Amino acid sequence: MLTPNPSSALLDRFKTIVGEKYAITDPAVQESYLREMRDLYRGKTAMVLRPGSVAEVSAILKLANETNTAIVPQGGNTGLVGGQIPFNGEIILSLTRLDKIREVDPLSNTITCEAGVTLQHAREAAAKADRLYPQLLPSEGTCTIGGNLSTNAGGIAAVQHGIARTHCLGLEVVLADGRVLDNLNKLKKDNTGYDLKNLFIGAEGTLGIITAAVLKLVPRPRAVETAYAGLRDPEAALELLKIAEQHASGEITSFEIMGRMGIEAVIKHWPTTRDPLGKPHSWYALIELSSQRPNLRETLESILAAAMEKGIVDDATISESLEQTKGFWFIREAFGEVQRRIGASIKHDISVPVAAVPAFIREANAAVTKLIPGCRPLPFGHAGDGNIHYNVTQPEGADRDTFLARWDEVNAAVFDVVKKHHGSISAEHGVGVMKRDLLPQVKDKVAYELMRTLKRTLDPNGILNPGKVL
Repeated sequence: MLTPNPSSALLDRFKTIVGEKYAITDPAVQESYLREMRDLYRGKTAMVLRPGSVAEVSAILKLANETNTAIVPQGGNTGLVGGQIPFNGEIILSLTRLDKIREVDPLSNTITCEAGVTLQHAREAAAKADRLYPQLLPSEGTCTIGGNLSTNAGGIAAVQHGIARTHCLGLEVVLADGRVLDNLNKLKKDNTGYDLKNLFIGAEGTLGIITAAVLKLVPRPRAVETAYAGLRDPEAALELLKIAEQHASGEITSFEIMGRMGIEAVIKHWPTTRDPLGKPHSWYALIELSSQRPNLRETLESILAAAMEKGIVDDATISESLEQTKGFWFIREAFGEVQRRIGASIKHDISVPVAAVPAFIREANAAVTKLIPGCRPLPFGHAGDGNIHYNVTQPEGADRDTFLARWDEVNAAVFDVVKKHHGSISAEHGVGVMKRDLLPQVKDKVAYELMRTLKRTLDPNGILNPGKVL
C-alpha cells in the first residue's frame, strides 16, 4: 500500500539525501514540473527532488521502497501523454542535474551520457568529435537522453537511423529497491543472456530509472540535400518514396508528408514564411538525403526527375542554402504549434505499415468527418516509417469544450482504422496515462500479462511511476 501523503519527517529524510537546495517544496517553483507542454495535464507533488549523482538516486529509491513512497521520474518534461506528471501527490525525481557527458569515443563510435543531458548537448558533443548522434526532435534543447530512452522517442530521422532503442548499446539503471544495474557496455556483440536494457527502454520509468546510457554515433554526413515536392495525394507520396529508395537506398534521412491545410495555416500565422512552391498542391513531401558521398544533389535531382516524368510529382524545389533548408523544416515543425492557433485539436500518434499509410489517412478522414461533420483532419508526419500524427481540428466556429468532450469517440473511430491495418496506437509518444486504459484492448493478452509480471517482479511495491502504462 503506497503512502498517500508523506509525513514531514519522511520528507525531511528525502531532503537530507539531496540537500535542502535541491528539495523543492515551494509551489511556485514546483509549477514548471507539474504542467506538461500542451497543458493537457496538471499534477501535484509534495516535493521535487533533484539528485546530483547516481548514488543519490539509489538512496532515494531505497528509502522510497522501504517506506512505500511513490516516485515519478522526470526528464525535460516534454512528454505528451502525461507519463511524467504526478497526479496523486507523488514525489517527483527530476534527473536534470545528472547532466554530464562521461565519454565520447570516436573510434568505437559511442557517447556515454547521463540521463539529464539534453539531446542538443549530446549532438553538440558528438559534433566536436566529428560524429553525429542521429536522433533529432524539435524539443532537442529541452528533452533529455533519459526521457527519450524511457519513452523510446522517435523523431524526423528515424527512416535512416531508427528510434531511441536503436541507438542504445548499454544502460545504467537504478532499480526500485535502490540497486544499480551497471550495463554500460559499448559492445556491438554480446551474447551473454537476456538483453536487459530493452526492458527499460520504452517503460516510462515504471521498471527502473535510467541514469546513464551508451549511445551509438555515426560519421557526420559530408552532404545533405533537402527538397519539397508537390503531390496530388498520399499514394503519390509513397510512389515518390519508392523511387527515392531505388536511387538512394540508405541515404533517405527524412520523408515527411503534409496536407495543404497545414501549410496554409503556417503561412497565415507566420506571414514571413514562404510558400514552398509557386502554386498550391493538395499534398507535400519533405525529403532529406544525407551521405558521405559528395554528389548527393545529383541523386536528389534524379529522384525528382524520375517522379515528375511518371506524373507522380507535380512540382518540386531543392534547397539552395542552409537558410532555405531551415525555412523548409520550419514549416513542418510549426505544424504542432499552429494547431493551437486554429482551434482545439484531438491528437493521435499512430503507426501503420508504410504501404498502408494512404489507406489509413483516407479511411480515418472518412470516419472522423462522419462522426463530426465539419471537423478538419490534419494528418502529417513521418510517412517514411509509417508514423502519422493524425490530428483532428474542431469545425470552424464550434465550441472548443464541446468538441474536446468527444475525444474518446474520435479516438475510437481512429483506432478502429489503425487496428484494421495492424498498426499501433502509440508510435513514438508512449502510453503514459493518455493511452493506459486502451492498452489492454490493443495489446496481445499474453504480452500484456508479461508486462504486468515484469512490473510485479521489478517493482513489487509499485513505487515507480504508479498508474502509468499499466
